[in-house]
Amino acid sequence: MIQRVSRAEVRVEGNITGAIDNGLLVLLGAEHDDTVEDAAWLASKICAMRIFGDEAGKMNLDLEQTGGGLLVVSQFTLHAATRKGNRPSFIRAARPEHAEPLYEALLAECRAKLGNEKVGCGIFGAMMEVELVNDGPVTIWMDSRQPE
Repeated sequence: MIQRVSRAEVRVEGNITGAIDNGLLVLLGAEHDDTVEDAAWLASKICAMRIFGDEAGKMNLDLEQTGGGLLVVSQFTLHAATRKGNRPSFIRAARPEHAEPLYEALLAECRAKLGNEKVGCGIFGAMMEVELVNDGPVTIWMDSRQPE
């Protein structure tokens, strides 16, 4: 899930591990059949997504054009199955040993495109507090299994 934000930060045990001003907050979940190629595709789409206003106020600019930052937070709960009962199942979510390398691959791709100083992150697998101010609000769901 991608959210356009005017600011966002993630904390682990009270310490800020990543923070941005204007930019995108990405909540990233991986499924068991996701690949490094999926992570690269997502990184490319995220960095090139034109969802920032131009001089006419139209969504026409990307992160690089606006100088915005990117904050990526792993979130396996995005793959919760809720069809049966009241307790979510996370059977579709990738196991940590598969998901963490995908998370790191996406971060590496984004840093290569935007620069290290523009990309912040949480800590994979940690209990995190995420604070954000959604700008718009603009929230976009993206799935590498359903490229549109």
